[in-house]
Amino acid sequence: MARSAVSAGGCGGGRDREPGTRQSRRAARTGVVRRRRRRKRTSRGSTRSVSSRTTPPAAAPSSCPRFPPRMAMSARCSTDSPCCVQRIEDKGREYGSYVRSGDFRWFVREIGSSDARRGTIVFLHGAPTQSFSYRVVMAQMADAGYHCFAPDWIGFGFSEMPQPGYGFDFKEEEFHKAFDDLLGTLNITEPFFLVVQGFLVGSYGLTWALNNSSKVLKLAILNSPLTVSSPVPGLFQQLKWPLVGEFTCQNAVLAERFIEAGSAYVLKLEKADVYRLPYLSSGAPGFALLEAARKVNFQDVLRRISAGFSSSSWEKPILLAWGISDKYLPLSIAEEFKKANPNAVKLEAIEGAGHMPQEDWPEKVVKALVSFL
Repeated sequence: MARSAVSAGGCGGGRDREPGTRQSRRAARTGVVRRRRRRKRTSRGSTRSVSSRTTPPAAAPSSCPRFPPRMAMSARCSTDSPCCVQRIEDKGREYGSYVRSGDFRWFVREIGSSDARRGTIVFLHGAPTQSFSYRVVMAQMADAGYHCFAPDWIGFGFSEMPQPGYGFDFKEEEFHKAFDDLLGTLNITEPFFLVVQGFLVGSYGLTWALNNSSKVLKLAILNSPLTVSSPVPGLFQQLKWPLVGEFTCQNAVLAERFIEAGSAYVLKLEKADVYRLPYLSSGAPGFALLEAARKVNFQDVLRRISAGFSSSSWEKPILLAWGISDKYLPLSIAEEFKKANPNAVKLEAIEGAGHMPQEDWPEKVVKALVSFL
């Protein structure tokens, strides 16, 4: 399989995490802020022309065939450079565009040909993250001959953030209907491969599959709650508490902290910027997460998932590609799920990966998917 330009080059590939501690990353950020302050003080006291110090450098020709020059520079330049500060809104939109479907505007990443010889894959993310986590996996799966889509769920990432009570109440059935409409808009009419990961809206991806099994060729599940014994992270419990939930949902670093808490790695600064960006742009993403978390009944959803994918109810192949360093969902959850349907479920343990293996070790996820699909 050809190695993707994204994973091979400087445009966001490879392992997007680095070992370390939150203290070390805070220290790095503090250093960035101090350097910026020093530049400001120097520019105030200097007799040089302001324009000569503040004009961003011209973009060098892009060496990455998948990005235009402007985005390639934004993806590669240091977070301490003026161009990155001015173009942060360009980050994290690889392969993406906006699609109007029904009453809502979705942000959908797409890569690969519509006549791809090996079929279509739809990737669904969980809360409180976004489809950005699949960017490297998508690129490499497209190189392997698949047509790949990865939408941001309504209320998440760069998709529309409707106000609760005005056409969208963030209930399970509404997410299902919106996803059905999106599939029609994207002209995905034939059965496809479905890849799902994560909590809450990730679980809704699995319950959608149970209700639409004829549309799913094969199902791949990356670390997701699958049994009634699956623990619910403290974040979702806090969101259900009055006042505490309102305060928690407006924390701009909520998503990156959730990702890091479930992994042995620390997000690199340029990747953390992308997960943080929706929560910095407005309060709407936080309130969308709050509403979804308060509407979900985790135990009811998990009972339906556990029973629905058992041997008596589900026959299609399932891959569990499981990051064994997950701090939220231990490997025992995947093993318990497999026991309920041993003939259909294949378990692939991914060494070194945490709660989001597609972010920690995309190459290993791709290897597992290619051999399974």
